[in-house]
Amino acid sequence: MEKYLAVLKKCPLFYGIEGADMLRMLNCLGARKLFFDKKYTVFSEGTAAKYVGIVLSGSVMITQNDYYGNRSIVAEISEGGLFCEEFACSQTKSIPVEVVANEPSEIMLIDASHMMHTCQNVCAFHQSLIFNMMKGLAEKTVAFHRRIEVTSKRTTRDKLLSYLMIESQRFGKNEFDVPFDRQALADYLEVERSGLSAEISKLRAEGILESRKNHFKLL
Repeated sequence: MEKYLAVLKKCPLFYGIEGADMLRMLNCLGARKLFFDKKYTVFSEGTAAKYVGIVLSGSVMITQNDYYGNRSIVAEISEGGLFCEEFACSQTKSIPVEVVANEPSEIMLIDASHMMHTCQNVCAFHQSLIFNMMKGLAEKTVAFHRRIEVTSKRTTRDKLLSYLMIESQRFGKNEFDVPFDRQALADYLEVERSGLSAEISKLRAEGILESRKNHFKLL
């Protein structure tokens, strides 16, 4: 696990925990590493909500399918990111989403029950781990409300502009890359791809934005 310390230090779960202590903690938590090739499923919908995942390399996409098979993208998690902790920690019986590798990816899995209760060794940094987990869950709740703000808009145009403005504020500038290709962005906004492409073309013609693939500039 030592080769992944630089990545794990970026993970919000381990804020304030130094390398040597982190290695001892991972051993205590029984962390294990798995490899998933591109498009392979890490967690399928209905899987027991038991593990917390951390992306060591690559990235994963979290999606949800409705009754009619329409896909909605919940989030993309890149290197150092944490996923499915909200389901594992809430003791939900099963995961209501699907997690798929975007590219060849290395994933660390940790049994959530080992995280939420202090171990027999009474690790000095276990309380920090629990605090970080709670903070991370709160931040995800905020991000969830932002997504609701976007998808609750009535039109494709309003959804797109709302999303781009939120991303502009997050980056602190009017030019940025979004983590989605055109189809994925449509799935995230819960709109049709053809309608999204048409709206982007209109906004370009009106001088409201410039775009190329996943790069956008608000004018």
